[in-house]
Amino acid sequence: KANIGDVNEVVSRITLSTERKPQSEDNLLIIEAIPELLEPKQRIFKELCESFKDNKSVIFVTNTSSLPCYEIGKYVDCKDRFGGLHFFNPVPLMKLVEIVKVQGTNEQTFELLQQFVKDADKVGVACKDTPGFIVNRLLVPYMQEAVRLLERGDATARDIDTAMKLGAGYPMGPFELM
Repeated sequence: KANIGDVNEVVSRITLSTERKPQSEDNLLIIEAIPELLEPKQRIFKELCESFKDNKSVIFVTNTSSLPCYEIGKYVDCKDRFGGLHFFNPVPLMKLVEIVKVQGTNEQTFELLQQFVKDADKVGVACKDTPGFIVNRLLVPYMQEAVRLLERGDATARDIDTAMKLGAGYPMGPFELM
């Protein structure tokens, strides 16, 4: 939400580092956002838990959109402070964040994640750690059915997109989305 006059001020607050050492460990929220590969995600959380084992205020979060959070957090030994935040892309434009409560996430952690999402001027929806959470659980079968319609020759991709935009009120059709 920076206007052009704020760019230099905003950029001056960004700190780059190759170390996993924050400037401060007070009220630390670590959001993992590496590619959707289970083993690297598990490994990074194992390393992070070891690095911050003495800090009981750190919250660990994965930004996965498709992998089960419980599997990603397999080596997390502080499950009460572990959860998921699924930000939608492009993040600056999309308001929705799915807040994933993993088995073991305590209520305080969940409430802090809800507040973080609200403070980021996003809209959070609570969901359990189920395949696809809410949006992808509904969206993927919808897109698969659109492909089947096209493959059978029932309609063109353009007509399917137009039908869903004008008939269902979607901002874009399934093929535009894919």
